[in-house]
Amino acid sequence: MSTSLWWTASKWRSCFRCSVFRPGRRSYSKTISDTAVLPKPRLDYHAISQSIVYKSHNAFNRKYPLPVGALQSIKELTSQLSMKRHLRSTLGDRIRITKDSAEKQTLLGEAKTLKTEITRLEENLLAVEETLLNLSLQLPNDTHPDTPIGPEDAATILSTHGPPPIPASAERDHTEIGRALGLFDFESAAVVTGSSWYYLLGDAALLENALTNYAISIALKHGFKFVTTPDVVREDIASRCGFQPRDQQSGSPTSQTYFIADVRPELVISGTAEIPLAGMFANRIFPENTLPMKVVGLGRAFRAEAGSRGADTRGLYRVHQFTKVELFAVCEDDDSERTMEEFRGVQTEIFKGLGIPFRVLDMPTEELGASAFRKYDMEAWMPGRGRWGEISSTSNCTDYQARRLHIRYRRVATHQSSASKLSTHGSQSATAFAHTVNGTAAAIPRLILALVENGARFNQEGKVVGLDLPSALKPYWLAPSTNVQWL
Repeated sequence: MSTSLWWTASKWRSCFRCSVFRPGRRSYSKTISDTAVLPKPRLDYHAISQSIVYKSHNAFNRKYPLPVGALQSIKELTSQLSMKRHLRSTLGDRIRITKDSAEKQTLLGEAKTLKTEITRLEENLLAVEETLLNLSLQLPNDTHPDTPIGPEDAATILSTHGPPPIPASAERDHTEIGRALGLFDFESAAVVTGSSWYYLLGDAALLENALTNYAISIALKHGFKFVTTPDVVREDIASRCGFQPRDQQSGSPTSQTYFIADVRPELVISGTAEIPLAGMFANRIFPENTLPMKVVGLGRAFRAEAGSRGADTRGLYRVHQFTKVELFAVCEDDDSERTMEEFRGVQTEIFKGLGIPFRVLDMPTEELGASAFRKYDMEAWMPGRGRWGEISSTSNCTDYQARRLHIRYRRVATHQSSASKLSTHGSQSATAFAHTVNGTAAAIPRLILALVENGARFNQEGKVVGLDLPSALKPYWLAPSTNVQWL
């Protein structure tokens, strides 16, 4: 390997190692675990090297820290890799095709002399390939051209639904209503586990069950297949989905995810059913005519960072564990935008049935996770909190997760020449990387919060005496209740 190539690779490996621990608003996993059961991600280095300016601006707009010059180094390393591979293959070709014995002996002698150099070249090529992969893994997904640029307050309201928001009032705070009606027990949970944990009691526990089954029933009606997921996943799978189990910006190296100690490979307790659902399709090739494949998963979500957001830690809004119904789909590479709109429609139907005020937002660049090409949030009006609060989201991840998890599909032969079947990066082949879309059908505690604060019923003295709940939940209610009236 040339001195310049060795220096470039060494320099950027050093920058990469430093960048993993660089503090910043955004950070996520950039290496592949040495205990991974999947092949290394198949990233499109050519597409990256041909769009350096766009990739740089995109990362800047999304507040993803990159080492200085990292993108230019990808272009340089890609070029030098191609050159060195060509040099290595040329020598082998000359030896194979020569007919002259004297010339062959000369070439074999030359090859013997160069054996050490070639061995070193191969070793260095592996190192350069690893550096190239690690640098490329730092890049977030591309961004939809209609996505607003900026922080959270730059979000665009796409639609509003439900009744007019009722006035904000401290009397409608869900923790106080829950205390009066015996719905929650935060104090016992604090003793048993700690802050930001909770017990749901009586009608609140029945409400969780009703919401879960109601959301699942809507998804089933729209052709989703019901799946229950493992709540424990390999750290490598979470990383490939775009999640960063270890948050380097906080004082604790494990502040985002709960790890299971003393196990190899490293296992984490999943923060969303999206991770095991995506992993269910990993390292597989699907016939095109089987797509889209749509599943609705039920799992527990675990978030170790729940206590880090100040006022949002009160009550049920930001907790360490909650039940979550998740929508997930694998689709063709030209069908993800339509699939995302389908998810939005399913979510809208679910929340309309609950009779609460809510709105749909097109989220700006700084609010997009690493994997998201575009993201919609649904926010419900929470009068006790006096503000809108997120109850759901849906994201189009294009081929970001599929390239890392090796989720592919085989095109029907008659379609291979169709211009409409070009992949995200413009390549055309019989086997293509699929696109993935995910969305929350029901994050249970926040829906309970919204229903309690909007549905609390007061007597003439201003004392809370019960709950008015949507009749859509009545078929899933398992016991009589003196506190609940159905609307």
